Amino acid sequence: MHVFVTGATGYVGSAVVRELIGAGHTVSGLCRSEEKASELKAAGAEALYGTLDDLDTLGSAAADADGVIHLAFTNDFSDFEGALALDLRAVKVMGAALEGSGKPFITTAHANGYTVDDAVLAMAERDIRTSIVSLAPSVHGKGDKGFVPMMINIARAKGFAAYIGEGTNRWPAVHRLDAAVLYRLALESAPAGSRLLGAGEEGISLREIAAVIGRQLNVPAVSITSEEAAAHFGFLGPIAAFDITSLYNTAQASLATRELLGWKPRQPGLIADLEEGHYFS
Repeated sequence: MHVFVTGATGYVGSAVVRELIGAGHTVSGLCRSEEKASELKAAGAEALYGTLDDLDTLGSAAADADGVIHLAFTNDFSDFEGALALDLRAVKVMGAALEGSGKPFITTAHANGYTVDDAVLAMAERDIRTSIVSLAPSVHGKGDKGFVPMMINIARAKGFAAYIGEGTNRWPAVHRLDAAVLYRLALESAPAGSRLLGAGEEGISLREIAAVIGRQLNVPAVSITSEEAAAHFGFLGPIAAFDITSLYNTAQASLATRELLGWKPRQPGLIADLEEGHYFS
């Protein structure tokens, strides 16, 4: 297939591009600059200049492709509603270009993005093979800038790695390279209207994460109260307190995804990845 990928030079997107090309697909990727275009060309992809605001570009690229993987998102937490509205406009334009084709259209779920997700799933009734990938809260690997690096920076600044209470609340995780395989499999074979969970591990306890951070930084791992969590973790506090594995029934959803697509995560788990040391260099 020839695949149009938005967010093609991002943390996950760059891995998806290489996975697709390695599997024999061709790729055109959306990018903003000459530097990013050079990265795409080095990976063997075609570069298309534009942003999510460039609706004509999005529609034309989607129409010319055999399938679309939509990974771009404006991570502006100061105007998250605006980011979701922009995403919805982009999704509708690309969906209109694919209508009646039976082509695959893969998107990523975002917190509180139910309107966007509903719009994508509804496209299955318009002969578009849509599917939505929900990624684990920790997508780990080299280049990670997510929750775990934030915890590392906080531990480095405050002199200890914290967990809340007994630290038994769990976070699902997935290696970025395993996530890239999931997007490819969804493109190739996911049925229309599929909801897919990208979780290579169903749940790692916050205490385990804090312990390995402490070992790598040579600082203690310390229990704090839920009342202290907000001050210690900042905006990450409420997320750090969740048992996300239970909240989203990760075990059942992960098994369903693996059985549907034959997805078999093979990369190191989060703790093993942290023990390699690249997060701390």
